[in-house]
Amino acid sequence: MNPYTQLDAWIDAHFDEQVLFLQELIRVPTDTPPGNNAPHAERTAVLLQAMGITVEKHPVPVAEVHAAGLQSITNLIVRRCYGAGGKTIALNAHGDVVPPGEGWTHDPYGGEIVDGKIYGRASAVSKCDFSTYTFAMRALEAVCKPKHGQLELLFTYDEEFGGEVGPAWLLRHKLTKPDLMIAAGFSYQVITAHNGCLQLEVTVHGQMAHAAIPESGVDALQAAVKLLDVLYAQNTVYKSVTSHVQGITHPYLNVGLIEGGTNTNVIPGKVTFKLDRRMIPEENATEVEANLRALIATTASALPGITVDVRRILLAQSMQALPGNQPLVHAIQQHGKTIFGEDIPALGTPLYTDVRIFCEAGIPGVIYGAGPRTVLESHAKRADERLDLQDLRRATQVIARTLSDLLT
Repeated sequence: MNPYTQLDAWIDAHFDEQVLFLQELIRVPTDTPPGNNAPHAERTAVLLQAMGITVEKHPVPVAEVHAAGLQSITNLIVRRCYGAGGKTIALNAHGDVVPPGEGWTHDPYGGEIVDGKIYGRASAVSKCDFSTYTFAMRALEAVCKPKHGQLELLFTYDEEFGGEVGPAWLLRHKLTKPDLMIAAGFSYQVITAHNGCLQLEVTVHGQMAHAAIPESGVDALQAAVKLLDVLYAQNTVYKSVTSHVQGITHPYLNVGLIEGGTNTNVIPGKVTFKLDRRMIPEENATEVEANLRALIATTASALPGITVDVRRILLAQSMQALPGNQPLVHAIQQHGKTIFGEDIPALGTPLYTDVRIFCEAGIPGVIYGAGPRTVLESHAKRADERLDLQDLRRATQVIARTLSDLLT
């Protein structure tokens, strides 16, 4: 057998073990918010050490974690040095996830397997790639025994809140500086670019009053509705702003959370809403934020008795494709076509991820890992998130083959 076939065979032989590993990861909740992620890191480290894998634990100071809006984070690094020369390849997956929400027909932390699919929050994005990358590394070392270069597994816990105390923290503290990197995937495609994301918290202040005498107050909710009408109208304008990146269309705005008021018989004196503005790679994030703030301020100034505060929650830059990513793209496309039996396109995605942080540091990277044909099929961020186990197996084989090309 050639090395590629041997890698495939090793992964097949150890696949039941890989699935059990993923089930254990799913069973430790990492809902973010609230973001108490250190227990999952501890459990992951124990499971890796049971495989004979040495793990570096890097707890982030509590003050920094709390400033980022989370409760606890311990980032993990598995560092494998194969010899002098060669490249350092990093594989990064995140363990933090959005809360499960309603509508599940399976336990979101059960890791149940039904009809060849594993169910649970983060089964598809991206605890699955803790297992993809771990077992691809084990296959590589068992079969190819690389003599040069270095491989790093980076398991971090701040993708949902922007990555500043996840990958960015590791880079700032010079704990990692790879030549190339692959970040957790969510579809068959190899992703080379993605949208940016700006999130703002808008607080509308009026004057609380008894509902029996509404004229004695200033209704913050009515003012918020007018602001929302103006903001949502921007989506019509955004449709005329198109991206040249395949897979990405145009910018858009969404309001995902709104709260306010004190009781049914009280005129609301304060209403807060949080908006999410997706930015195509061609947009300038500073200009986007300035324009939104100006639009909100101008609209509020025409509402008597109303004042508005705007606070930035998140600014995630878009991911730009770097020329040096070609060895990754070529290897994944080549092996993906062999394993999946279909062409693997390289394109952009409207999602945002923490891989952009590596690209901003000048480290060429792509997004690839276990996932279905499309993100929608995975039910990511919806009820009954799931992953076809055959997609997990095949993505692990593609990653192992790619590492073989890059490190041997």
